[in-house]
Amino acid sequence: MPLDRTAEDLLAVVRESPHAVAAHDKAAWVGLFAEDAEVHDPYGSRAHIGVEAISRFYNVFIAPNTIGFHVDRDLVAGHTVVRDLRIETTMSTGATVSVPMHLRYDLVGTDDDWRISRLAAHWELGVMIARLVRTGPSGLLAGAKLGPQLVAELGVGGAMGMMGALSGVGGAGKRVVRRLLEAAATGDSAGVRALLDESAVVEFPAGRPSSVAGFLDRTRDMEWDKMIAAGRTVSVSVRVGASRGVAFVDFARGRSRVTAVRVFLDGDPADD
Repeated sequence: MPLDRTAEDLLAVVRESPHAVAAHDKAAWVGLFAEDAEVHDPYGSRAHIGVEAISRFYNVFIAPNTIGFHVDRDLVAGHTVVRDLRIETTMSTGATVSVPMHLRYDLVGTDDDWRISRLAAHWELGVMIARLVRTGPSGLLAGAKLGPQLVAELGVGGAMGMMGALSGVGGAGKRVVRRLLEAAATGDSAGVRALLDESAVVEFPAGRPSSVAGFLDRTRDMEWDKMIAAGRTVSVSVRVGASRGVAFVDFARGRSRVTAVRVFLDGDPADD
């Protein structure tokens, strides 16, 4: 369906990010963010909050590298843009790593434009490290260089905070989400309810609260493929009828039941 003016404006801001990254234009990239913005990259690691911290993040993870964005689709709901994509990073040592990813941008209006208030990059740090190691000596050298850069720019606490992305719901969370999606796709109400917390939030599509019955009515025969566990969230690329999208499934800390399901779609399946 056609996008409204606000959605077009939000997408225009988000699409400036890879342009600034490709040009290594730090001022342009940092300028996309609000003063008190948060960058969670990878999601589950310690957040970089405020322009100064985001600037240091750029110095470590963007400035030394060549980064390509290969976008499958953009999804807009309210003031949020979700990108389903793959990012290819070539490091200063020549090592190249391709990482599947879901990016969520929350934007806020300012006096003159839209700015990013929160960026959450859902990708798996463990998968990226394994792929980097498999590139051989250039990958090992890149890892050896990154450690001192992290400490120099972010401090010891910041470097340790990055490693926090290695914990989270992981494979166990993915298994729960597969069971949830399988139950939803087959209309298994009891199976879905057994996996949801009593106070779970269900939005289908994102921004539109739904009952479990309504969710089941619209997700029958749903298909999915790319699944990413980052922090306490599992994100997954989905197809519902003619619509494609990304579902974000949240878990409470220390619990295995789902606390929220939000599905961002490129169309409303009720219109199919």
